[in-house]
Amino acid sequence: MAGVLKANSSRWIHENIEGMRGFQWQAGYGAFSVSKSVESAVVKYIRNQKEHHRTVEYRDELLTLLNKHGVGYDTAYLWK
Repeated sequence: MAGVLKANSSRWIHENIEGMRGFQWQAGYGAFSVSKSVESAVVKYIRNQKEHHRTVEYRDELLTLLNKHGVGYDTAYLWK
């Protein structure tokens, strides 16, 4: 299912957003759910993600998130 979503959204981006012909998804994927009560904060985070990741590396942020919420992981499967 995630593969279909990634393929279709990539095609849409390539066809509809000028200057994004080189867009591609990362090899893997993750999924997280959030409470409706924090929806506006999540939207704000997504809108500012490019700027945010100038100061916080994606890998550091992911590990912080997983650790904060007690999600177990094996680093051998995180960075392919």
